[in-house]
Amino acid sequence: MRACVFIFALLAIAHSKKLFIGHQVLRASPESDEHVEYLKELEGDQYWGLDFWTHPVSPGVPVDIHVPTSSLYATTNFLTQNKVPFTVMISNVQELLDKEQAEVEENSMKERNTKSFNFAAYHTLDTIYDWMNTLVAAHPNLVSKVNIGNSYENRPMYVLKFSTGANRPAIWVDAGIHSREWVSVASAVWMANKIATDYGVDPSVTSFLGKMDIYFSLVTNPDGYVYTHTSVSPWDRMWRKTRSRNAGSTCVGVDPNRNWDAGFGGPGASKYPCSDSYHGPYAHSEIEVQNVVNLIKNHGKFKSFISIHAYSQLLMYPYGYTCSSIPHQAELDSVGKAAVKALSSLYGTSYQVGSICNIIYQASGGSIDWSYNLGIKYSFAFELRDTGRYGFLLPSTQIIPTASETWLALKHIMEYVRDHPY
Repeated sequence: MRACVFIFALLAIAHSKKLFIGHQVLRASPESDEHVEYLKELEGDQYWGLDFWTHPVSPGVPVDIHVPTSSLYATTNFLTQNKVPFTVMISNVQELLDKEQAEVEENSMKERNTKSFNFAAYHTLDTIYDWMNTLVAAHPNLVSKVNIGNSYENRPMYVLKFSTGANRPAIWVDAGIHSREWVSVASAVWMANKIATDYGVDPSVTSFLGKMDIYFSLVTNPDGYVYTHTSVSPWDRMWRKTRSRNAGSTCVGVDPNRNWDAGFGGPGASKYPCSDSYHGPYAHSEIEVQNVVNLIKNHGKFKSFISIHAYSQLLMYPYGYTCSSIPHQAELDSVGKAAVKALSSLYGTSYQVGSICNIIYQASGGSIDWSYNLGIKYSFAFELRDTGRYGFLLPSTQIIPTASETWLALKHIMEYVRDHPY
């Protein structure tokens, strides 16, 4: 009887989490417009379960495709028959996931024993929220923890507010709007700590906070983020969307970065609820997006809006929903190039700068397009490390290097905004 119970328990665990045994990430390298069209055809297929980590844009721009084991033969055969060059970037996704999970569990045990927080590790939502309390307690005259509303599954959405005075203009920074982009969250935690500890020490940070506030949303999609962790059941490490229910569909969630009222429902967003880029039934349908919109509009004095994503090593400005130039393109391009120069000064990491539509792909309903249209001129989005070797499964050993180099770019933007009020 005990053996039967044990076997049943193992089966329950196996079915409670999505496994990726034998899954691969292929990198297709289109050499012609025809190759790009073949890849777009493949991306539009709803039956093979393909997850395009990056998207077909133009010849010479690589496309990373997460392929389930059951579709490997069909996918590689399709690419071969259409003479689209490809290589294997990750030969077994589950191996990387197992390693990552072991590191997370080992770190959790160490933290319980030492009562310390490891910035070089990936953490659960509860641990991050607890750490926020610790940061506020250590810097009560600078940092506060603000609840801007609850998520679809009724989790509080906490934002760290850094302020030394009342009624100040402000800068918004968010991370983790796409839940599988763990390094964006981990980097945000490190940078939030850096802001708090550098105040009064770093003249630049001290000067900025003497004039402006910072609102830092470390986990902007809390339900999705929780769903990517092994602390809940079921879970899916590759989950990207929110966890809202879609009327008339068994598929769950909306892409929260296709849900903003900026070219909503246009190119680069899907009308299919099962798609990872599903835009939702209407603009701002997602409560997580509504909460941010309400804060930004009610505050009324935000001068910069910065969203942190992964991966591809890009610093982007509007627009995504159209490839037309914005009125302030020359200025934002200059600010962006100076920021990535500062970033690369630490480890030599190379970043590209440009509008979303022109350097990554056309994507409608994005947050920084919305903020720019609202009048927040200094709107930028980061795509952090790497360029595809690990993709969304960046090893934890790269968290602090990623965060520390990104901080130099973020600080440059903050300095510029401080010195160029409008």
